Amino acid sequence: MFGTFAIFSNDLAIDLGTANTCVFARGQGIVLSEPSIVAVNRVNDRIEAVGTEAKAMVGRTPGTITAIKPMRDGVIADFDAAEKMLGYFIKKAHGRRRFVRPRVVIGVPSQITQVERRAVKDSAYRAKASEVHLIEEGMAAAIGAGLPITEASGNMIVDIGGGTTDIAVISLAGVVYSRSVRVAGNAMDEAISNFVKREKDLLIGERTAEIVKMELGSASPQLMRREMEVKGRHVLEGKPVTVMLNDEEIREALADTVRQIVVAVRNALEQTPPEISADIYDRGITLSGGGAFLRGMDERIHHETGVPVQVAADPLSSVVLGAGKMLSDFNLLRKISLD
Repeated sequence: MFGTFAIFSNDLAIDLGTANTCVFARGQGIVLSEPSIVAVNRVNDRIEAVGTEAKAMVGRTPGTITAIKPMRDGVIADFDAAEKMLGYFIKKAHGRRRFVRPRVVIGVPSQITQVERRAVKDSAYRAKASEVHLIEEGMAAAIGAGLPITEASGNMIVDIGGGTTDIAVISLAGVVYSRSVRVAGNAMDEAISNFVKREKDLLIGERTAEIVKMELGSASPQLMRREMEVKGRHVLEGKPVTVMLNDEEIREALADTVRQIVVAVRNALEQTPPEISADIYDRGITLSGGGAFLRGMDERIHHETGVPVQVAADPLSSVVLGAGKMLSDFNLLRKISLD
């Protein structure tokens, strides 16, 4: 089954993320990267938009249209919406050619249950995939980041995505330790929304919270103070208002979420065998995922653990690039697949 992988050009690798879905086509590279959102018409159950177009509708839809996020905490929360979204992305990745039944490699959180694993595979099969193979996101991210995972030495990757933070320690193409913490980018957005509501009496939407995170968010003190105006609805008065936010306030808002990620990294180091710990200290920890862009995240983890930290060359694409490499290396896929 694996041996036939290399001769098919329709094969796809998919990073089915809580916030974004990336698709890698064998021989072409990354062909699609869009938000994991589906806009559905509740009257006729028809898809109005998927991905980027659907995200533009979030918070702005009329009563007949609902913007759905099929993924929650890295796993499928809405089976039907996930199937429709996957089908749309697969068709779009193949230039909307019909009758294409690709073989697919999908990255999933390390602590995904058997039921959740089956939901991912079933959705892909119903979206017209001919074969589906699952690999842990931590392993995929390590491969995509260019870590020498097949060597007899320890490598540690921390992939901070939208719904989960996946931590993996890898040696000899095997997972020595893995943990998936359901605290990541979306939890940061929610923490900012709650902070602004509590401290500023202002209600803001998901998109605004995400913008605030990108503009002002940080995990450790920064040299330059930053501020921005944020518009929303006053909690009590119900009218549109504008408030000023600064990076220190947002760092306070994100403190608990960042702390949980740092604690998970420290726990991983504590449970890693001594020889591999020594390798990690020499090689450092690699950060990937959208959370790697949070200012000072690498400094914070280094300060808390004493281990050098570097950010992957292409943090957002590490998982899908790693899964993509499996499309032409079926021997390695056989070793690391969750099948």
